[in-house]
Amino acid sequence: MESATVSQAHMMGCSDLCQGLEARPVSLLSDELPLFQYTPEHVAGAGADLDPTEISFPGCDCLGTVCLPDSCPCLRHSANYSELRLIIDRSEVRHAKPVFECNIMCKCGDSCPNRVVQRGLQVQLQVFQTGQKGWGLRTLEPISVGQFVCEYAGEILGFREACRRVRLQRPSDSNYIIVLREHFHGGQMTETFVDPTYIGNIGRFLNHSCEPNLFMVPVRIHSAVPRLALYAARDVASGEELSYDYSGKFHNPSAVGKESETAERSEPRKRCYCGACSCRGFLPYDASLYPAQRSKNIHL
Repeated sequence: MESATVSQAHMMGCSDLCQGLEARPVSLLSDELPLFQYTPEHVAGAGADLDPTEISFPGCDCLGTVCLPDSCPCLRHSANYSELRLIIDRSEVRHAKPVFECNIMCKCGDSCPNRVVQRGLQVQLQVFQTGQKGWGLRTLEPISVGQFVCEYAGEILGFREACRRVRLQRPSDSNYIIVLREHFHGGQMTETFVDPTYIGNIGRFLNHSCEPNLFMVPVRIHSAVPRLALYAARDVASGEELSYDYSGKFHNPSAVGKESETAERSEPRKRCYCGACSCRGFLPYDASLYPAQRSKNIHL
């Protein structure tokens, strides 16, 4: 997996924050940037049970240019990217159908419509300073509803390491750790801990909004570890800041993200500055990373 260190190289004339590791460059509207290592996809971190770079799924034998649900095993849960199925499922169904893209083992070509997230960035984006919210990410071109925008990528951690990192955070520190919970039929649930604090992609600059224009969907391609893909929940205008709901509930009720909204916390909650009419006043926060709260919040 390729990665790059983002540092003062940008101030010396580097116009691409991603340093060529994405399909499209991402500009930076600032004179400085926190030091972190750039990676376009997940990497294995401390305590991870699975290596996100390991190929886990067999490929399809489709030889045509378009894989069809009736014959392609990757589409056993129906077509992924037709008729805005992603949005329809997540606004109407409690347990959304899993999304599996065709992978590196598949015989279908690169033009297969079931290859979207793996193509990487296709939108011109920019990282900028927002003021009260700190760093932010915005689009420099219009985005259509249902369009894939970017991933939220970082280190895949084990539960103990995720808890350790959270406990070391100061009240003034930003929390980048996401806990993705996927609920399956039969009461089964899996958890994925993603931290782009030290190694991550542009998704780390996305701010929370109580009325976001993006929603997150777990997508599996080569690995059993889900890629956290962000899609447009509505048409987004050029120059508009991009955001998603840190709680993970927007258009995806079966997953919980950075926080349980009903969680209790000993330290002061961080205020939300999204400016939405329905703003809840405080940023979401996941109490499950604090062992004393885990048992009562794990099934939210």
